[in-house]
Amino acid sequence: MTTTRARGVSAPPFDTFNLGDHVGDDPAAVAANRKRLATTIGLGTEAVVWMNQVHGDHIVRVDEPVASAVDETDGLVTTTPRLALAVVTADCVPVLMADARAGVVAAVHAGRVGAAKGVVRRAVEAMCDAGAHVEDISVLLGPAVSGRNYEVPAAMADEVEAVLPGSRTTTSRGTPGLDLRAGIARQLIDLGVTAIDADPRCTVDDRSLFSHRRDAPTGRMASLVWMDPTPMSVGGRR
Repeated sequence: MTTTRARGVSAPPFDTFNLGDHVGDDPAAVAANRKRLATTIGLGTEAVVWMNQVHGDHIVRVDEPVASAVDETDGLVTTTPRLALAVVTADCVPVLMADARAGVVAAVHAGRVGAAKGVVRRAVEAMCDAGAHVEDISVLLGPAVSGRNYEVPAAMADEVEAVLPGSRTTTSRGTPGLDLRAGIARQLIDLGVTAIDADPRCTVDDRSLFSHRRDAPTGRMASLVWMDPTPMSVGGRR
């Protein structure tokens, strides 16, 4: 699941359901929003695992609730039911992955730098290390900046395309751009993952979502995945 910016307590420019604790918002407001999120999905606040994301390719396996955010990581993997993994974004791609048969889920923060470094590939490898099988992994690519709105210098587009084929595109203004969801989808297919869904929403176009490119400074949405105890039931695949 992915949140929107509505129905929280944060004041502008983080209004209102900001879930990022690193953007300058009042910590009490962020804590209140995170508590509301945990209550809404039917889990306690201790059952939601957050990351201090750094645009890298480090993946951490978590097997139980943790007292604070997992530091300096951009991907989480678990085999523990009712332990929700959260990724916060405001243009980057939230990648939620699950092998419901094996009971393994992952949440990944894939921005331009991390995606180019191979953070999604690392997450698939970590899932397989935890017992998943590539052919059984299903993926949801969440709301992110679309290629029509993600303008970058031509050299940067070429650099990303070289390591993440399928990413280079042309924006609505006819300039070089990046479609990270397209590049990630192609990478997943090359890895053997075929069950890939993409939320079509563009964070820049959709004002119900946070967008750093549009509004900085601004808040962050959260995308979460978790397993319910019932076999084959995965909370993030809604």
